[in-house]
Amino acid sequence: MGRSRSKVCGIDVHKKFLVVTVLSRSGEKRTEKIQNSMEHLLQLREWILAEQCEVVAFESTGEYWIPLYDVLQGSVETIVANSYHIKWIPGKKTDTIDSEWIAELALNDLITPSRILQKEKRDIRSLTRLREKLVNERTDHKNRVHKILDSACIRLAAFFSDLFGKSGLKILKYILSGVPPEEIVRKLPKRLLLHSDAILDTIRTQLSTQQLIQLQTSVTMIDLLNDQIKELEQTILNELRKDQRKLQILMSIPGIGVIGATTLLAEIGDVTDFSSPDKLTKWAGITPRVYQSADKLHTGSITKQGSKHLRWILVEIAHSCIRTKNTALRDFFDRIFSRSGYKKAIVALARKILKLVWHLLTNDEMYQEKNTLPKSSRLPNPREIGSISASAALELLVKAGYQIVEGTDLSQKGNPGT
Repeated sequence: MGRSRSKVCGIDVHKKFLVVTVLSRSGEKRTEKIQNSMEHLLQLREWILAEQCEVVAFESTGEYWIPLYDVLQGSVETIVANSYHIKWIPGKKTDTIDSEWIAELALNDLITPSRILQKEKRDIRSLTRLREKLVNERTDHKNRVHKILDSACIRLAAFFSDLFGKSGLKILKYILSGVPPEEIVRKLPKRLLLHSDAILDTIRTQLSTQQLIQLQTSVTMIDLLNDQIKELEQTILNELRKDQRKLQILMSIPGIGVIGATTLLAEIGDVTDFSSPDKLTKWAGITPRVYQSADKLHTGSITKQGSKHLRWILVEIAHSCIRTKNTALRDFFDRIFSRSGYKKAIVALARKILKLVWHLLTNDEMYQEKNTLPKSSRLPNPREIGSISASAALELLVKAGYQIVEGTDLSQKGNPGT
């Protein structure tokens, strides 16, 4: 910050056009409106170079800034600004004023550049985000199927851990194909034969024509999306072949599988861009807001200023992580949960996992559990201990790591027992 610049260019980016302002230290200003097309972007680059602008600045508006960035990158210093940081424009807001304001901020070096991944990394990230979108669409169709079945009092979900697994989808397709209920029950897998009578009772309900149409549409879309998601996952893995070591490191962390690891790599990019884990968590928007009033600091909700896709996968990983017992991460979650509740504990665990990701990738190390004691080895909270027997007290001390010497008399006060 604080560098002196003599001439800069500020651009207000829109879908169909750009408003470009070239501003010099002497106060000379020229504003042009051009189309947002590749031909005009190339002409814009030549104009900027001819004007000898030291820097070009613009907001990261939607996806419209990407072709502009790709054209200018390597030819002139390019700053992509977070609109949240520069949105306070004085006076009446117009496109021209916006571009002039961006140019003025750039001239006085008052814009913090956003972190932009290389094109290769951005391409992989677009694939992981597409996968996330397809998964959300599939979830919508699954919820619709549940709603249709519930409206017809068909309670199939009670007999399946996942109604949309191999067996559940088969039954749904049998119903849609008009297979008699008795024959459907005969085709049940062995593990469900115990519930055959209950399943027969629930699938005897007749669905209306409209319900069958909705059910058929959603089941067909679920099948299609399953295939597309699998294909996309394989493509992502192929694109990340050279990052196999990083994937292995991430997958050594409890709760992180192939999808979590690939999404983290795609969203974070090069972790060495961050000098500390705190800077990474701040960039991800998963650190709490801090307020100061009357010399007192108060923490609020997380900032959510970074990638929502990164925060989403971190929370998903945190939920998966707590299913693995007797780990340091699960113990950390339990400690936060006991005093702050489930939601705060999950977010805190997600933040801790992201810091752990930074440490492991920076040091090229696999995750290892260190000195993690099982829950049975923990001393209970003193407030929870009432009167207990001498043998129970000895058991607690041994579990806590103390050594009890033979001949200890616990009935004598002041005797340390050693």
